[in-house]
Amino acid sequence: MRVVVAGGAGFLGTHLCRALLERGDEVVAVDNLVTGSKANVELFAGRPGYRFQWADVTQPLLLDGPVGAVMNLASPASPADFASIPLEILQVGSAGTKNLLDLALAKGARFFQASTSEVYGNPTEHPQAETYWGHVNPIGARSVYDEAKRYGEALTMAYHRVYDLDVRVVRIFNTYGPHMRPDDGRVVSNFITQALAGRPITVYGDGSQTRSFCYATDEVAGLLALLDSTYRRPVNIGNPDEFTVLELARLVIEVTGSRSEIAFVDLPEDDPSRRCPDIGLAKTVLGWAPTTPLRQGVEATAAWFESQR
Repeated sequence: MRVVVAGGAGFLGTHLCRALLERGDEVVAVDNLVTGSKANVELFAGRPGYRFQWADVTQPLLLDGPVGAVMNLASPASPADFASIPLEILQVGSAGTKNLLDLALAKGARFFQASTSEVYGNPTEHPQAETYWGHVNPIGARSVYDEAKRYGEALTMAYHRVYDLDVRVVRIFNTYGPHMRPDDGRVVSNFITQALAGRPITVYGDGSQTRSFCYATDEVAGLLALLDSTYRRPVNIGNPDEFTVLELARLVIEVTGSRSEIAFVDLPEDDPSRRCPDIGLAKTVLGWAPTTPLRQGVEATAAWFESQR
């Protein structure tokens, strides 16, 4: 089918575009390149079935021809962006989501909303299942992203209830891999770029906070399994293997052969103490589970970053 991928020049959008093309779908990648990359677009230059359209989805999106699915990955998603472009994040999560929902409605297309584990905030329930309603600070430093995604979910389900729009909602947990921005502030890219440069690896707090890390190709396989399913409520897609941030730092040093030392710095405001998905629903409904071990994924990601230096 013909799939519109909003945010198609971003990190995860690039992996998604590749996977869609490889299975025979046509792709219209839409991006305003605020955090997306021209280099990611150029990967598909001249490839049959791929088209890039520069557009700001906070404005109504005009698109000719039939569309089978609209996949909304259009949002800055790294902590560095929360402070630098907070209003843009809120706008793309609200007006941007509505415009893409309107496009799906007009085209009779399936709508896919990429939400996030951030809707759970700093969770009091562990691991986090889809039935958990979250523990979010609505006015904190991270709230622009948390609340934009929570609103996006609410808007998506409202369109489903009011217009019977065929919808899918995924809650994405920490994802990493090639095509990440080196300066995006996410822990994996931070640690790898610091290690390759021989700089101190900055660990927030004492490093005992936990995360679960899902390799990009595993994540995209989960997204496509959900897209192709008939399930219309939120589904966690992430890796349930839990690691401390300090364990990740040591693994990155080992994999890269770096002589970087670990430097402990103050925790950011509202930094989650634990983050790990319950993927029981994804296993049952989608038949999906990740397969890439953390070491293997970090090795591949570090090799890509090294090739870009």
